[in-house]
Amino acid sequence: MTSPRSLFIHRPWNLAGLLLSLAVVAAAAAEAAPRAFVRVSPRDARYLELSDGRPYVPVGLNLIAPNTRDSEGLARMDEWIGQLAANGGNFVRVWLSSPFWDVEHEKSGVYDEAKAARIDQLLRMAERRGVRVKLTLEHFREMSATPRQRWANKPLHLVAQGGTATNMADFFAGAASRARFTRKLEWFSERYGGEPAVFGWELWNEVNAVAASPSVFMPWTEVMLAELRRLFPRHLALQSLGSFDTASVRELYRRHSLLPGNDLAQAHRYLDLGASLEVCHGPVDVLAADAVRELLGFNPGKPVLLAESGAVEPRHSGPFKLYARDTQGTILHDVLFAPFFAGAAGAGQIWHWDVYVDRHRLWPHFGRFAEIVKDLDPPAERFEPMLLAHPRLRLYALKGRRTVLVWCRDSRNTWQSELEQGQAPETIEGLTLDLAALADNATLAAARFYDPWQQRWGSVKASGSALTLPPFARSLVLKAVRPEAAAR
Repeated sequence: MTSPRSLFIHRPWNLAGLLLSLAVVAAAAAEAAPRAFVRVSPRDARYLELSDGRPYVPVGLNLIAPNTRDSEGLARMDEWIGQLAANGGNFVRVWLSSPFWDVEHEKSGVYDEAKAARIDQLLRMAERRGVRVKLTLEHFREMSATPRQRWANKPLHLVAQGGTATNMADFFAGAASRARFTRKLEWFSERYGGEPAVFGWELWNEVNAVAASPSVFMPWTEVMLAELRRLFPRHLALQSLGSFDTASVRELYRRHSLLPGNDLAQAHRYLDLGASLEVCHGPVDVLAADAVRELLGFNPGKPVLLAESGAVEPRHSGPFKLYARDTQGTILHDVLFAPFFAGAAGAGQIWHWDVYVDRHRLWPHFGRFAEIVKDLDPPAERFEPMLLAHPRLRLYALKGRRTVLVWCRDSRNTWQSELEQGQAPETIEGLTLDLAALADNATLAAARFYDPWQQRWGSVKASGSALTLPPFARSLVLKAVRPEAAAR
């Protein structure tokens, strides 16, 4: 490689030559610089950062596959990732087991290089835009000649078809099946183990939905998390469970969140009128924040994320019919904001990327959340999440060492009022909030507001710990500096 110093020796000076030389030096430095990976922050294990110490707050969504088997799918993925990145997004989740990406689709243990080339291109398009990709390895739930759900069936692993297992339980517990799955991890490791665009490796989508019991798939999870740690030491190792929509899964979620080697405590939860938990029927911000608090209550000692959310017809029988009316993206807004302000390590991650987010061109919502966190260093702040009482607003607060953040959500504006009943959001005027609990009974400094619906910042009038809010509809974010931080 050319020495940067040699570029400036014995050459006549001219502006064009100098600019060219500087460009070459910058390119050489960029090539030599180590590329950063996502990790759990050693400064505060509830948050993430990059391996070079910069904070990393995931802002993104599930972008599972382009829903096409042809090469045009890559162009579609490129468009979606481009839209996300242009609006401040830095994270997507992809299922490598979807037909578009699945390298193991012809025969168990045989990997398709053409499908792998698609994954290569996915990571390149993500990397050049600063987006990290969570790669989910499997999602099938049964291996059957007469499946209940064709999209979740993978019979090629059956012994009768050249595989290693007689049923799902045997796939998880059998020595031959475990060895073959480990070889698949090794194959991916050789190809992608050094890719900083990879956020992490998720063993399974909603592993408790498979046709096997926890006594079978949880020991398998522990073994394979250890394999992920061995084979991908620079990537996060993950596992996921199905929707947290019934009390019966609480104990499994506790066990899952506390699993050694599972780097994140992740929840899936939706607005679902068929769910047995009443919280899943109500305001989206409430159900999203509650999922995060449930996991934080287990004291996992690791970052918490709401990794799947959105709205569905009862019992996940299809996308929510009222999505058609949500052209302003109120459901997406609540999914993004509520988890972080409840103590999660990042924005909540919506599911219906195609029939909802892209159909209504809701990509700017990611930029609205990104605007709030762009200058934040959550591990340095060591935020304490709080829910403050108010007769009209739900006040989700983060009290940090230096920064105070409050997301003010109008409690009268819900999916029922706006989407089902057709009531336009009211403009709230003349409210003053006493934030003494966040200001330690002193004056908050440099108080500002951000209106995500108007996409504008402005100053807030402060009197001691009391802040006077500007007129707003649906929601508003307050940001201020704590007194002791201002004094420094």
